[in-house]
Amino acid sequence: MERIQSTAPTHVHVVGGGLAGLTAAITAAESGARVTLHEGHRTLGGRARTADGPYRTNEGPHALYRGGPHRDWLARRELLGPVVSVPPLEGLRFRFRRAGELRRLPPAALLRLARRSARTAPVDADFRSWAAGQVGDEGARAAAHFAAAALFHHDPGALSARFVQERLVRLASLPPEARYPAGGWGRLVERLAGHARAIGVAVETGARVDTRTLGELARTGPVVVATSLDAARALLDDPSLTWESGRTVLVDLALRTRRGDAFVVSDLDAPGWLERFTAQDPGLAPAGEQLLQGQFPIGPDARKAEGTARAEELLDLGFPGWRERTTWRTEALADGRTGAVDRPGTTWRDRPSVIRGDGIFLAGDQVAAPGLLSETSFTSGIEAALLAVKAAGRRSGPSAGPGSGQPSAQSSPSGG
Repeated sequence: MERIQSTAPTHVHVVGGGLAGLTAAITAAESGARVTLHEGHRTLGGRARTADGPYRTNEGPHALYRGGPHRDWLARRELLGPVVSVPPLEGLRFRFRRAGELRRLPPAALLRLARRSARTAPVDADFRSWAAGQVGDEGARAAAHFAAAALFHHDPGALSARFVQERLVRLASLPPEARYPAGGWGRLVERLAGHARAIGVAVETGARVDTRTLGELARTGPVVVATSLDAARALLDDPSLTWESGRTVLVDLALRTRRGDAFVVSDLDAPGWLERFTAQDPGLAPAGEQLLQGQFPIGPDARKAEGTARAEELLDLGFPGWRERTTWRTEALADGRTGAVDRPGTTWRDRPSVIRGDGIFLAGDQVAAPGLLSETSFTSGIEAALLAVKAAGRRSGPSAGPGSGQPSAQSSPSGG
């Protein structure tokens, strides 16, 4: 979409200072609006925050994908900053667990499947059934588990074949699409926040918005709600704001450096992923130490200990002597905080619409916008902001009445 230049004074409020909220605030300000961003925490970034201290961890494994739309958006504004890719020699230390053993190569069937266009995969079928018909049961199972690196879901094979195949193709691309903001995602957040302030966005941290204050904000202009879907459901008192996400155990640890450690161990026996992030960015941990981050999806009734046990199995395989070398470790359970997943018969268009009516617009990683993981946040943030500016311009026109100028849900480019 092109920027919309409003001819009337507009005031757009953005609730939430994560990637979606910062993108929305910048887009609205660039389109001529007066923008206030309200963030309930004392710091910006949401799930893109990077921890302070000697171990600069993100909330789970994070990467920017080279083919993603937000990469160009950031680069055009000189916000991308230094990004690092996996050194070639480290790429040779990519390992796979197959049948309980560490392997250097995945099954050939997985590689054959990853070369097939996502357009060949049906929306209405589950990935397991479709992929088994293409490459057999073993290859289908391995591919589903490999794709879980971008799904955070305990049963990727049960999801829409098109949805999973889109992610498998991008994950398995050569050269790899993954790029990493140097210093962690917090550096990217700092650049976004600095740019937002520089173009006039008023940033208020420690400013929690509840249902009452949301109504007060909406009386002065459109509001972009850029929070988690759970938070938006409560804030808008809208029970329809639901969509399935993943449930995964996040494991972070620092080890004393040892030559020969794996770069990535991808579990093909079950969904799971463990990555040594200091391979591409040594400054994420003190000298002589390496930082590992992993995620291990578990079912809705499983306990965190199940994911932790699987993490330790991969550590035993890829990082010999890791227990004696561990200098720091932390674990967490991310439940419903890992982006949307689409069941057979659904696509991103079926998720909650960006347009909520009455001057309210929605952004985040579980709404009706395309993209892989954080790309959905960027895409929906841009769309929500442009629609909000357009709505504000219409509402402030001479013939505007109460609630006029608000597009219907049917008009949303991403709502179906």
